[in-house]
Amino acid sequence: MIGIIGAMKVEIEKIRSLTENKKTRTVSGIDFVSGTLGGREIVTAVCGIGKVSAAICAEAMILSFSPECIINTGVGGGLASQLRVCDAVIADSFVQHDMDTVVFGDPAGYLYDLDRVEIPADTKVFETLSKAAEMTGGFRIYPGRIASGDQFIASADKKKFIVDTFGASVCEMEGASMAQVCFKNSVPFGAVRAISDNADGSGHISYEEFLPQAAENAAKIIENFVRLYK
Repeated sequence: MIGIIGAMKVEIEKIRSLTENKKTRTVSGIDFVSGTLGGREIVTAVCGIGKVSAAICAEAMILSFSPECIINTGVGGGLASQLRVCDAVIADSFVQHDMDTVVFGDPAGYLYDLDRVEIPADTKVFETLSKAAEMTGGFRIYPGRIASGDQFIASADKKKFIVDTFGASVCEMEGASMAQVCFKNSVPFGAVRAISDNADGSGHISYEEFLPQAAENAAKIIENFVRLYK
């Protein structure tokens, strides 16, 4: 079974519309919809926005459904200069840009329970997502680091901090916390983010305009991933 999590309904509804033999089970207040896609068993969930909601969802999915891997799909703000709205980024690693114990001599983003800053994406998941993205076509695709934090980035100064400190390509609010949960549970994890805005002063305007198309692009990649992952 492949687990697929999005923060918002718009990020999951395309996959659910293609799912056959659907069954719904509610765990920790989250509706998990299981079924088949292309002959493969999947389970999908809308976790809600933010790192805590994402972590709760990932842990509940692992304990209740024992997925062989979990994929986070959705949209994010572009940080890398080459990214344009509706491009897609396949995560090669994850950081939490708002984790800050620098005053104790730790590096920015340091995660005590993992003794690291960066969490790598699972190699097999990353390679399969990359292949799925190439098959999908219609938009540009890049590998990159996802930086998560409990804030919508719409400031040039904050954007510069995240890029300079973490070398991230995308900012969003869920992926790195799911990566932390999956890492601790030894569950392969990966993510795809379609760019909905440029995480600057106009970010909220671009986000509202391009969210549906960006989410659709990410969903197309996930559909191909499910068919490819062995």
